[in-house]
Amino acid sequence: MPKIEFKLPRMGESITEATILKWMKNVGDFIDVNETLLEVGTDKVDSDVSVPFAGIIQEIYFKNGDVVPVGAVLALIEADDSAIVQETEGSSSPELINQTEKPRAQAGNIQPLGFLSPLIRNIVIAEGITLEELQHVTGSGHHGRIQKSDLFSYLKNRLEPSKRHSSPTTISTFPKPSISFIEGHDQVIEMDRMRKMIADHMVYSKHTSPHVTAYIEIDVTNLSNWRNRVKDDFQQKYGQKLTFTPLFVDAVTRAITDFPMINASIDGNKIIVHKDIHIGMATALPSGNLIVPVVRDSAGKTLSQLAENVNALADNARNNQLRPDDVQGSTFTISNVGTFGSLMGTPIINQPEVAILAFGVIKRRAEVILTQGKEEVAIRSMMFLSLSFDHRAVDGYLGGSFLRRVGDYLEQFDINSAI
Repeated sequence: MPKIEFKLPRMGESITEATILKWMKNVGDFIDVNETLLEVGTDKVDSDVSVPFAGIIQEIYFKNGDVVPVGAVLALIEADDSAIVQETEGSSSPELINQTEKPRAQAGNIQPLGFLSPLIRNIVIAEGITLEELQHVTGSGHHGRIQKSDLFSYLKNRLEPSKRHSSPTTISTFPKPSISFIEGHDQVIEMDRMRKMIADHMVYSKHTSPHVTAYIEIDVTNLSNWRNRVKDDFQQKYGQKLTFTPLFVDAVTRAITDFPMINASIDGNKIIVHKDIHIGMATALPSGNLIVPVVRDSAGKTLSQLAENVNALADNARNNQLRPDDVQGSTFTISNVGTFGSLMGTPIINQPEVAILAFGVIKRRAEVILTQGKEEVAIRSMMFLSLSFDHRAVDGYLGGSFLRRVGDYLEQFDINSAI
């Protein structure tokens, strides 16, 4: 029976590594065709990795918690004689080896500096850290792998200023405050893997981007009334719930088309303006963590198509069925903080984007409006929008104009061309 090296397959265009969360099989176990061998975690999504053939596991080369690059050999499997292994485009196909051949080198031995994640590379580039400096950074991760906290610690005590700054960063001498708690009375919760990644990502964003937040209040009475009137017919015709989120995605997409510089990323001293519009939508998980699935190529999609995309992503997020590609590649992010009853928010930019837009709760209240040129008091549905933007790339004019245009599209919603 042939022995086959089973490699970590590609899980998305921008996925270069994964963390092994749990092996579902042990050495000596039989694994059936398409049965799950292990669970892995990428930047935000946990995924099952299955084997496309049946056989008996001979060796396992990594343990839980190891970070491995795509294409690394995970296990050696003695396949059934009847197993037919088909190579599929874009995947790492298993390879036959001799019984005496040694397993491939593990991730920590691939590069002298260890495996550097895309986020670590972005920090290195943004802060102007040289290769020589990087070799002096002590990694606290598995096999000495450099983590974001290691770079931040190095930058805090760096002797020479970053190439992006004209003056050295001031090092705070304020002592870290102590936390007093009563053991056995107060609850101590260990952060899970996703919460740690969220915390690191948020700290990195605040450290990298000078945040500015602008606000407007808009009247969405007509939009809200139209949605309430057509939502049942919409679901019957298209088989999709009509929530406010696809309406928000539609308005943001139109405004980005008018102001394309808001659909950008910063790479050193360059601003990269993305032609395609991919809208990330911040979504709360049942665990309380946050994830950002992406509505791809939102420009040109009808409202029914946007609703289908939004509903599918939201359902998959709630059921832990998102794929790695579903949370990669957003160019602009929205967050519906009104879902939790918040009047408004000051969202943190989803790196490497340059802006994020929060939608507050829709509240009905008395407002002074003009009717045929006369002022009168009426009950209206009002909502706050808040745009946080990176002042390195977006100034007040662009941020304010874009925000106002989103508000205009929602207030002047064209019900005739919506569906």
